[in-house]
Amino acid sequence: MTRIRRAVKGTFRSLHVRNYRIYFTAQLVSVSGTWMQTVAQAFLVLHLAPHGRSGVYLGLVTALQFLPMLLFGTWGGLIADRVDKRRLLYATQSVAGVLALVLGLLTAVGAVRLWQVFMLATFLGFVNLVDNPARQTFVLELVGREDLPNAVSLNSVVMNSARVIGPAIGGALIAFVGLAVCFEVNAASYLAVIVGLSLMRRADLHRTVPVLRGKGQLREGLRYVWRTPGLRQPLLLVAVVGTLAYNFQVVLALFARFTFHGGAGVYSALTSLMGGGAVVGGLLIATRNRPNIHRLTAIGIIFGALILAVAASPDLVTALVLIVPMGAASIAFIATANATLQLRAEPSMRGRVMALYAIAFLGTTPIGSPLVGWISQAASPRVALAVGGTATVVASIITRRHHRREHERVADIIPVIDEAEPGTELGVA
Repeated sequence: MTRIRRAVKGTFRSLHVRNYRIYFTAQLVSVSGTWMQTVAQAFLVLHLAPHGRSGVYLGLVTALQFLPMLLFGTWGGLIADRVDKRRLLYATQSVAGVLALVLGLLTAVGAVRLWQVFMLATFLGFVNLVDNPARQTFVLELVGREDLPNAVSLNSVVMNSARVIGPAIGGALIAFVGLAVCFEVNAASYLAVIVGLSLMRRADLHRTVPVLRGKGQLREGLRYVWRTPGLRQPLLLVAVVGTLAYNFQVVLALFARFTFHGGAGVYSALTSLMGGGAVVGGLLIATRNRPNIHRLTAIGIIFGALILAVAASPDLVTALVLIVPMGAASIAFIATANATLQLRAEPSMRGRVMALYAIAFLGTTPIGSPLVGWISQAASPRVALAVGGTATVVASIITRRHHRREHERVADIIPVIDEAEPGTELGVA
């Protein structure tokens, strides 16, 4: 019993920090609203899209939401490095709430059109390119370096608890009330984060020193990441997974509708069960406080294999069963990648590093979502899932081999350095 209590205490240790506890609760409310909107927006697009082109249009609206991050994401990271993150989050959360309210009102009065959904998705993308790196790095200011891996994992629990709660409520609201209410409830949910930010104690924050303005800071961040294998390798792996595998809001909607001939209920069930598995995965990974590339690639191989298993499911029941462990592996992969990058990055570069992480994970969506939508339409959603699973397995294996070679190369160099005379550089007399 004592060991169980100790394990539970270790899993939830970040919640002992008051500021993080407030943030955790506010995010659970807000992200549940976001997932309600995700479900409603997918079915709004399917309803508005011309017959026979629903897969492409669904991929397009998702792509537009992440296009700003792909094009300008490094600027968002630089802003996060330069500005007080708490104040920045006040602004981004407020604007996102207004955009959700506008979409809700347009839908409620029956005036919504596809071009309006596309435009609002693009505006939200510009908000997220700043909001995402600010939120990622703000977690470190809430809990400090030692508890960061645990807090990142618990954040993934929030995201995926919301993935269970949001679609479940959203599916019920769509069925009994309509689409508009989902957007309006999401708009109200942003108030939880704004109130939470106002309740935090500024004195308890582990604040980082803002970076002063200067020339060439974007190029400096890119060079820093590229010459650091411990950052470059996981970022490239996340880019492959983000582009080809992590487009579930597109492929699961198509999987539900065209593979199993279901509607909002089947889509909500798939999304909710994946989220439930992700909650379990997040709690398991929260007990680990030493994220590294070796662990990341091992999880990546398992994640890819489970995607392939879901793609091959002979019936809906099998898919619903297999999607639970796939969800667990998905969040274990993302949480491990996030914590690995934050802990390896220099404090002055952390915002830019996490902006590149956002570009790799989310900013690649404008490429991946239309591609996945097209593959689903031209072949089938099963094939689209299989492409993502195969890419994840192959990229994880390649990254693992590159990391091993780099580790062996460094191990070979270290003895030479140790034997060098004091005051000399390697290879120089």
